[in-house]
Amino acid sequence: MTGPRQSADRLGRLLNLVPYLLARPGILVAEAAADLGVSERQLREDLELLWVCGLPGYGPGDLIDMALDGDRVTISHDAGIDRPLRLTQDEALALVVALRMLAETPGTGHRDVIERALAKIENAAGDLADAPVAVRLPANSKRVDKVRAAVESGHALRMTYYTAARDETTDRVVDPMRVLMVGGKAYLEAWCRRAEATRLFRIDRIDDFTELDEPSRPPAGAEPHDLTEGVFRPTPDLQLVTLRVGRRSRWITEYYPVEEVHRSGGDEWIVTMRVTDLGWAQRLLLGLGPDVTVVGPPELLTRIREQATAALDQYSTPGR
Repeated sequence: MTGPRQSADRLGRLLNLVPYLLARPGILVAEAAADLGVSERQLREDLELLWVCGLPGYGPGDLIDMALDGDRVTISHDAGIDRPLRLTQDEALALVVALRMLAETPGTGHRDVIERALAKIENAAGDLADAPVAVRLPANSKRVDKVRAAVESGHALRMTYYTAARDETTDRVVDPMRVLMVGGKAYLEAWCRRAEATRLFRIDRIDDFTELDEPSRPPAGAEPHDLTEGVFRPTPDLQLVTLRVGRRSRWITEYYPVEEVHRSGGDEWIVTMRVTDLGWAQRLLLGLGPDVTVVGPPELLTRIREQATAALDQYSTPGR
């Protein structure tokens, strides 16, 4: 079985393997395998991979070379892998900023490990990492910390939540599962007793919450969301909306998930997208103005026409 964990283990082993073999020319493969804690078969597979590793260019003199004489192995060319890592100023700064951001990210686990790694990088980089860079997340980080503390306490929560898709505020009781960051936004993943399903709640839309005395007990069937492709994952059962989009509003095809885009003639595009709620689509399209025309569904056309007519009536009513 292979995966990220196995790949990371192998990479670390390969990086250690070259200096190890350089210090022990002619060592028995079986002895090296025992020292490195792997099987002899695994070590031979690693040695075969090393033969095609090296420096960019990958020509003669760029690749690692070795002599595998029966049961003994000797590195004859290390391609510079024995040299200690030296970070450039840009590389050191990039690592420091990335680790500082990770350390400041609410909901990140193993924060102590991150801080130790950051300290080691800053110590190794010296003055290169001493850059005037401060990493701060949005102002709701205190609320995220409070929600995370409530989750870690293992209690259920009663909260008031604003649902943007339906433009409504509801009260509900949830059984928290975890706090996570997706696309720069913090979410509480919990079993919602009102919906009887696992839900993601944006923490900046939680107006208020109270920690209950009862423990958090998500049912056995409460599965975490697969967020590898983001929070919103369009499915065929969602409402399909078709739009005619002008040049100035083409940005929506990059900002929102869309199913199809094709030219309609001139500068206009025909765009189809799935939405969870027509009310959300109605508010979005009214805000875009005349550069976007609704093609379908008919219900959305009717809702937008009625709201636009009602708005115009407000201007024509005397005394308003």
